[in-house]
Formats: sequence, structure tokens, C-alpha cells
Amino acid sequence: MTQTARQRILRLARPRGFVTAAAVARAGVHTQELTRLVADGTLERVARGKYRLANAEISEHHGLVLAATAAPDGVTCLLSALVFHGIGTQLPAEVWLAIERGRRAPKVENLRLRIVRFSGSAFHEGIEVHEIERQRVRVYGVAKTIADLFKARNRVGLDVAVEALREAWRERRFTMADLDRAARACRVQRVMRPYVEGVIA
Repeated sequence: MTQTARQRILRLARPRGFVTAAAVARAGVHTQELTRLVADGTLERVARGKYRLANAEISEHHGLVLAATAAPDGVTCLLSALVFHGIGTQLPAEVWLAIERGRRAPKVENLRLRIVRFSGSAFHEGIEVHEIERQRVRVYGVAKTIADLFKARNRVGLDVAVEALREAWRERRFTMADLDRAARACRVQRVMRPYVEGVIA
């Protein structure tokens, strides 16, 4: 590899810690050069056409970064969102990622993904954008995550949803207006009502 090609690729990768094959091609560098940088340990391939600097800073939320790199329009949700917000005792073995219904599920090398498909307001409501490892990561806020847990109670367990509701309310992590808006978006107002009344009583 010519030093010029290497430098051009690294210049593209450094601002955000990753680079795409499309960006490299637009810069006039043959994408085969990416394979060579992976081989010598400078880059690591995280998904098809997406690479990150091998020596980039790694945080406790590294899995969310890898998922966001592979699916920029996806949103960290459910158990992974709980962990991100520091609520509850769940330690999922995979990253829970919401994608809009009709979109193709991403594949990430060396990362287990649990894909959940939402549509309409259930997908778009309550999205927060956080910067982790210089990468833009979309995560559902606390109120939306709690509503999602009740919607997915048969999958994650009702006890998990109730625990999250109690802890987050005790710590004033959401307002009732936020929770009501999220519950409407997820169509779980009726399901949540008795649990919410029990918590705020």
C-alpha cells in the first residue's frame, strides 16, 4: 500500500473513529486498501463496508457503538437502553436494537444483536442522540424504554418492566407527561395504568 493511500484512509477515519468503504471510494482510494489495513491491524471490520480504528477508545457501551455504526437509523432499545440509562439489574448478552419495520436487519461481526421492529410513532417517539466513542448513537429515553418494556412484556418479562418503572420513578428519571406520551405511542396505556397507579399512590 502506498503511504498516500494509507494516510488518506486514516485521515477519513480519525474524526469519528471509523470509515466506510463508500467514503474511501469517494476519496479516490481503492477499497482493497481497507483489506490491507485490516490485515495489518490498523482497522477492524465491524460490518459490511464499515471499519473502525483498531486502537480507538473503547467504552462500556462499545456494543452500542458497533450497532450504531452498522445501523445508523436504528435505536438502542429495551434491555440495552435500560443498561445505558443505569436502571434495573439486567445484563443482556446481546444488543437490543429497534429498526423501522420494512428495513433490512444489519449484521455486525463479533456482536450479537436482538432486532426489534417498530413502526410509526412507536419507532419515532422518545429518541435521544448521545455521542459515545465519537459516534452518534440513538437511544430511547427512559419513559419510552419503560413503555417499550410493557409492550414487550411477554418477551422480556413483566417483572422487568415493573422494576424499571418503580426505580425510574423513585429516581425521578421521567415525568408522567413523558410516560403518558410514550405509552400512547406504544399503545400500552391500558396495560400500564394499574402499575403506574400503584407506583405513584
